Amino acid sequence: MKYKIILTALMAGSLLMAKAQEKAKPEDTEVWDPSPKVVTPGEHLGEAPSDAIILFDGKNLDEWVQNNDGSPAKWDVQDGILTVNKNYGNIETKRKFTNYQLHIEWREPEGLEGSGQGRGNSGVFLASIGKGDDGYELQVLDPYNNKTYVNGMAGSIYKQAIPLANPGRKNNEWQVYDIVWNAPVFNEDGSLKTPAYVTVFFNGVLVENHFELWGPTLYIGKPKYKAHGPSPIKLQAHGDKSKPLSFRNIWVREL
Repeated sequence: MKYKIILTALMAGSLLMAKAQEKAKPEDTEVWDPSPKVVTPGEHLGEAPSDAIILFDGKNLDEWVQNNDGSPAKWDVQDGILTVNKNYGNIETKRKFTNYQLHIEWREPEGLEGSGQGRGNSGVFLASIGKGDDGYELQVLDPYNNKTYVNGMAGSIYKQAIPLANPGRKNNEWQVYDIVWNAPVFNEDGSLKTPAYVTVFFNGVLVENHFELWGPTLYIGKPKYKAHGPSPIKLQAHGDKSKPLSFRNIWVREL
């Protein structure tokens, strides 16, 4: 008798669900508002969309300052290309950012000598949180036939995340990073609430897939978070003796 009651209840429930489905309409699950904002994409692949902030368009360094003292950026601009000047150190954006989409193109020069970390070394610091090399570094390095430790090669989050692939091109060919950065969030007492995450496409190939960072970049030791707010984006003038590399077409979309 007990099982008959249970079976009857199940059948009744199924009938009620079937009737509810019959009454449902496609419109019940359609969302019309609010509409996403209209963004006009670039005419060609890699060109900035309509809502982007142009950080370097080949003309000047108005959006950049020296990281060490905040003076106007002193790297070299010629023929639409920005080239590292190691005499002046790192540069960073005047603006500060939290979460963003970043597009940046870079090129290693022909005739590079040396090997490993001494071969065309630089970095994109996704959040600059101090002087020098403080921040979260996406490595820039000669990626073509250049043996080094894999958590320090091009496409790595330096000393943290090994890239999922190496799609690097030869020297004197332009390389492209497309980056989605989600900054860490801190509680009022300075403790970590949410870690930073990064997704990186290198020449159109996914090399970092929503990687959870352990903290800011450290050359020696294990990373540890320290509280900070919105931060500039920084480009590194590494101290190696190889020829300086170049950048072009840098833009960002705040998220």
